[in-house]
Amino acid sequence: MASVLAVSLRQGHHFSKTPALSIRLLKGLGVAGDAHMGETVKYRSRVRKDPTQPNLRQVHLMHAELFDELRAKGFFVRPGDLGENVTTSGIDLLALPTGTRLHLGATAVLEVTGLRNPCVQIDGFQKDLMAATLDKDADGNLIRKAGIMSIVLADGDVRPNDAVRVELPATSHRRLVPV
Repeated sequence: MASVLAVSLRQGHHFSKTPALSIRLLKGLGVAGDAHMGETVKYRSRVRKDPTQPNLRQVHLMHAELFDELRAKGFFVRPGDLGENVTTSGIDLLALPTGTRLHLGATAVLEVTGLRNPCVQIDGFQKDLMAATLDKDADGNLIRKAGIMSIVLADGDVRPNDAVRVELPATSHRRLVPV
């Protein structure tokens, strides 16, 4: 069963986020009190390019199974360390199509917008970690493993151990691309 393992947020623009007992998701904005909350982009590199862009990265989700994979490669990563707001367990986030709705807890609903494109800040956290979050498929295409991004469709509080229910889009499968 898919569930929330941990939730995290941070007010300032820092690489890692601080684990919390709960987070509040706000429709059209993101995580209450988080630096990346807002209708328009909050990631500083994107703000410099065009501050009027819609914020398709309101909530960052990462699968805890990645931590196990990284640990096998000699890295130690805990929930929130890589900047995610929601750490999940038991769900293959990277295989979800664009437009998937994730129901978290009693009322919160997210819509998956795309992949997180890992940046060199990951190497600032742990040397060579960025390369460990990337892979290639059988055809040589790049696989980005550093989680997915989403927007908030419905308000709600999210806590560790909350269930995650997946609602696939009615349209044809559109694979995730970086946003």
